[in-house]
Amino acid sequence: MNESPHEPIDVSDGDAGAHELQQKLVATEQERDRYLLLVREKQAEFENYQKRAARDRDRERLYQYQPFAAELLPVYDNLERAVSAAQQAGEQGALVVGVQATLAQFLEVLRRFGITKVNSQGQPFDPNKHQAVSQMPNAEVPAGTVLHVLQQGFLMHDQVLRPAHVIVSVAAE
Repeated sequence: MNESPHEPIDVSDGDAGAHELQQKLVATEQERDRYLLLVREKQAEFENYQKRAARDRDRERLYQYQPFAAELLPVYDNLERAVSAAQQAGEQGALVVGVQATLAQFLEVLRRFGITKVNSQGQPFDPNKHQAVSQMPNAEVPAGTVLHVLQQGFLMHDQVLRPAHVIVSVAAE
């Protein structure tokens, strides 16, 4: 007797036991199919979980220095203010050159960790990257253009680490 489990058993002799056996076989095959479907669903869920966990882990590694970087930005601001104040006072000495070199080195270190300045000056106002501190009428540029950057904004990879504080143009009256 060489019967496949998917082929019905011949119950033409009217045997009730064979008919009952056929019903149990069909029920067992249906139960097996349900379990196979369940196993496949759970396997797909687990694979999705593994992919999601890997993405989360990679994202966590990518942004692990974000709190530290945010704490360093005031140091950048102070170095930039020092250079700006020295330039306004007409200073050109070794101290100013040294602070400028330190500022450049600081920006390079930030860049190596995926932290870059937000290019804001003259750009359209973007509420995702800019924080408008005030507005100023200006007929020379379209309304909604960044006129002045009061505090430099920074991105860490593709996320805003700190928005730029800006003055935005409005239509002149």
